[in-house]
Amino acid sequence: VKIYFLFSGLIGRSWAMVFAAGGFKVKLYDIAQQQLTGALENIRKQMKELEESGFLKGSLNAEKQLALISICTDLKAAVEGATFIQECTPENLELKKKIFAQLDLIVGDNVVLSSSTSCLLPSKLFTGLKHVKQCIVSHPVNPPYFVPLVEIVPHPETDPSTIERTYALMKKIGQSPVKLNREIEGFVLNRLQYAVISEAWRLVGEGVISPTDLDLVMSDGLGMRYAFIGPLETMHLNAEGISNYCERYREGMKLVLNTFGPVPEFSGETEQKISQAMSEKIPVVPKHLNARREWRDECLTGLAKLKKQMSSN
Repeated sequence: VKIYFLFSGLIGRSWAMVFAAGGFKVKLYDIAQQQLTGALENIRKQMKELEESGFLKGSLNAEKQLALISICTDLKAAVEGATFIQECTPENLELKKKIFAQLDLIVGDNVVLSSSTSCLLPSKLFTGLKHVKQCIVSHPVNPPYFVPLVEIVPHPETDPSTIERTYALMKKIGQSPVKLNREIEGFVLNRLQYAVISEAWRLVGEGVISPTDLDLVMSDGLGMRYAFIGPLETMHLNAEGISNYCERYREGMKLVLNTFGPVPEFSGETEQKISQAMSEKIPVVPKHLNARREWRDECLTGLAKLKKQMSSN
């Protein structure tokens, strides 16, 4: 199987590493040669660091994984022989449509055309393409190398075999694919995330809790459970099964949910309050932000290792 990535930004590089770890031949395409050379350098550096710290994914060593990744600036040559193409351009509808229109003219009938978009609906991206049956969204979570979830979202005309092939491929490289039965604004991950963000915003805005304490409720509370089990299983285990949970807590939940405020504007006073608290913790300068991101990725790597260990017990 040959896998091709369009565009060598952060997500493209991360995807390339994930697929190379799975032993697949990968080609990175971009319009500028220096972008690609930079991307390869960046991948080499990351793989070497991961290998040294014992966190490199897959059974091949870093050199062998690097040997699977090649680069290309000619779209036609890039997609030749491809069986799966993952588009990773910036989150811009017109740009993505243009790329898929170009691909539509040059690909055969057996290649899966997949987009990494986090919020553009398949019906906006793929409608009208002659290969629409082969089109799908595979939305990774940033950074995909450490967070395995991939949301697979079909266009209304996507062929079931496209969904199955994409799902099987993601499983094969060690990601955790989930299938959405139909498209919906924000897909599932962001809908859940935004529900949490909006209530967090309201609680801070109404002066119930400080921004740093709010984050602690998640990191040292809910988040610890959610690293291993989801909200529905949490309910199931917090009572004698789901039906018992609903019986016990139905009225209380509705009472609390009815007190939720309107959708916040995410601006003004609350924005300033949260921004100030976060900036005191992590100053908004590249050095501090990058150091904290690296720390976050180390935590995620350690957690991924622990989860693997726990699931094999």
